[in-house]
Amino acid sequence: MTLATLAEVLQPALKQGYAVGGLVTLGWEDMRAYVAAAEAENCPVILQAGPSCRAHTPLPVLGKMFRHLAETSSVPVVAHLDHGYTFEDCRLAIDSGFTSVMFDGSRKPLQQNIDETAAIAEMAHAAGISCEGEIGFVGYSGGEGSDGTDPEEAAKFARDSAVDAMAISVGNVHLQQDKEGGLDLVRIAQIEALTSLPLVIHGGSGVPVEQRRHLSLKTSICKFNIGTELRMAFGSALRTAVAADPARFDRVQILSDTLDPVQRAAQEVLRAFGAPPQR
Repeated sequence: MTLATLAEVLQPALKQGYAVGGLVTLGWEDMRAYVAAAEAENCPVILQAGPSCRAHTPLPVLGKMFRHLAETSSVPVVAHLDHGYTFEDCRLAIDSGFTSVMFDGSRKPLQQNIDETAAIAEMAHAAGISCEGEIGFVGYSGGEGSDGTDPEEAAKFARDSAVDAMAISVGNVHLQQDKEGGLDLVRIAQIEALTSLPLVIHGGSGVPVEQRRHLSLKTSICKFNIGTELRMAFGSALRTAVAADPARFDRVQILSDTLDPVQRAAQEVLRAFGAPPQR
């Protein structure tokens, strides 16, 4: 069994200078492809269930799916709740067998964010799992704008919330479809100087691959969340599968044609993070 907590995969990454991919899942086809990609690259992987995934499939079901994949995998797999917005979201994920929860209080005033995140981190740690928090707001392409992380606030958040990993806003944006979103290296260095936690980049699809590679090796950024880039690979593979035979109607046959293309795309993503062999 290679089910792991977030801390168990990020602490080695912090010490040895690499990152782990937090791959955003929407269903069985992509999560299976992500684990196959991690096994092919011999690296850890974090399977993430965000709000849109949870709207489609209940958390207790997702927990069983993630754990099944982890238990049959040869590399470490983290079952991670992404963007839990309430205490109840996080409690249900813990009860459903997740090994990590991310509480997103980034839209709230600093002290409220710290207090609520600390309560969830305490609950997670009591259950033997990890907690990620967010300080500074990461905006959305075509939607809400970002509010960059203040390094002094990040230091207070890291100290008082007791999280195992800290998501920061340093030029990253959710749902970007191109790789033109270079990050603010000065702000990252300022945050690093005041904290010792593994740092997390949400909206990693918008970060150029070379910068992902550099930051993985040279900074405390130990986790990149990648969703849009892989959803685009899945969508392209699905359109090809449907167009290949307009008479075909069996969803299992059609969806099976997405596995190899999505696995290849995920392998390219994971390879850039520089993880050493896991076995």
